[in-house]
Amino acid sequence: MSAERHIIMFVDDDETCLAMGREILDDKYTVYPIPSGEKFFKILEKITPDLILLDIEMPGMDGYDIIKKLKRNPETTDIPVIFLTARNDPGNELDGLSLGAIDYVAKPFSPPLLIQRIDNHLLISSQKKELRHYNQSLREMVDEQTLEIKNLQSAILNTVSEVVEFRDDMCGGHIERVLRYMRAMIGAMFQQGIYCEEIAQWDIDVFINAAQMHDVGKICISETILNKPGRVTRQEFDEIKKHPAYGLMIIDRIRQIIGEHTFLSYASIFADSHHERWDGSGYPEGLCEQNIPLAGRLMAIADVYDALISVRPYKQPMSPSEAAEEIIRGEGTAFDPALVDVFKSLTGEFAHIAERHDVLL
Repeated sequence: MSAERHIIMFVDDDETCLAMGREILDDKYTVYPIPSGEKFFKILEKITPDLILLDIEMPGMDGYDIIKKLKRNPETTDIPVIFLTARNDPGNELDGLSLGAIDYVAKPFSPPLLIQRIDNHLLISSQKKELRHYNQSLREMVDEQTLEIKNLQSAILNTVSEVVEFRDDMCGGHIERVLRYMRAMIGAMFQQGIYCEEIAQWDIDVFINAAQMHDVGKICISETILNKPGRVTRQEFDEIKKHPAYGLMIIDRIRQIIGEHTFLSYASIFADSHHERWDGSGYPEGLCEQNIPLAGRLMAIADVYDALISVRPYKQPMSPSEAAEEIIRGEGTAFDPALVDVFKSLTGEFAHIAERHDVLL
């Protein structure tokens, strides 16, 4: 027999009907005559048919019982089933079709009609399989292209972040550490029930990735000012305070080129609000308390902590415990009190992140 022949399982308790069906179909298909539902399911464990011819009225397990069991199993639910029946009752046909049968053939059946029905449904079934395969291939292709785009975005972001770090004379790894602090904070907020409704609306991975852009505006600030040893003048500090606006300008320029994107929305918030203070004394807009976006309030703690424990041209680093004390002293003035409470539970985790990424000298 050709390996390309379709497999038909013919389930009927009438031996005469089985013999007749096999004689009609055997020249074209590989036919399995099966006298009961119980034997059918035993054979089904080893062989998967392309189509099932199923008698309705059988002792023990009838046709309706069989098709219900087939449709409950994900591995057999898509096998096409044609009911065979001696009844001429539209109600029975409707019952069978509602259970998932694709057609009805009345007994005694016409051989040419039966073969034509089988061929039609095998063709439809084959086309459905091809369509599923095509859709799966298309999904895999889209997933692969999406991953490539994400990898490209990450590479560009990392490069931009490294440029900012280099120009600001930051010790390496500042951005990576800040992202890890942020992820730790968000995880603890979920556990402690702090601002859960708001953060549940975020795409966390995109949100964290966008945090890399918080200082992108420093690209527009003179390196002479950024890397000046000792204190900057008031005029120089006024220039530094422009970097949130420069950051928004850069992100808006990207938005003009590629259009709106959740990533850019998050990035704009980080760039604009991470120097605002809870008491309203921050910049650029002097926002206070919950008028400051939550993203900015989170970044304020992560960014300041890392700045405190890092070497800068104008200062020596604090220890993790000293930096933690400084953050806690800023509760209610620089920082959101609820977020400082979350930070208090993470001081050890913050120190571990810093030590693991070689910030401490």
